[in-house]
Amino acid sequence: MQLTAQQQAETLIRDTGARLTRPRTRVLEFLLGQAGPLTHHEIHEQLPGEAIDTVTLYRVLEWLTANSIVHRIAGADGVWRFSASPGQHDHDHAHFQCTRCDSVTCFNDMPLPRRPKMPDGFTSEEVDLLIKGTCPHCAGK
Repeated sequence: MQLTAQQQAETLIRDTGARLTRPRTRVLEFLLGQAGPLTHHEIHEQLPGEAIDTVTLYRVLEWLTANSIVHRIAGADGVWRFSASPGQHDHDHAHFQCTRCDSVTCFNDMPLPRRPKMPDGFTSEEVDLLIKGTCPHCAGK
């Protein structure tokens, strides 16, 4: 039996041991249904149902990110984008940002170059590779 997005969201949040709240569930349920990463503004505008204030949304996204349920992507435009990533504790993968429409796509199946050897005293936690170019949608215009 396949779980609904709401059931999956509730399970992922409960699995952290934290309190299940309606804002966390709604935001995660919404992100689970998205094809790609969205900005805070896009989530705020597109989230169905009663509006969530921007501060609550920011806190929910930070909590989901800190608990490795959602990952945050820094676009070339300096805007964070958020994508549901249940079960993926390693977010080291390439991202593609279209230079025309600013959409960001996760390339989960594209292996990154091996982690660089860090100088003494430095510890690498995450590698971020952003590829810029034109997406198929914009290329067809």
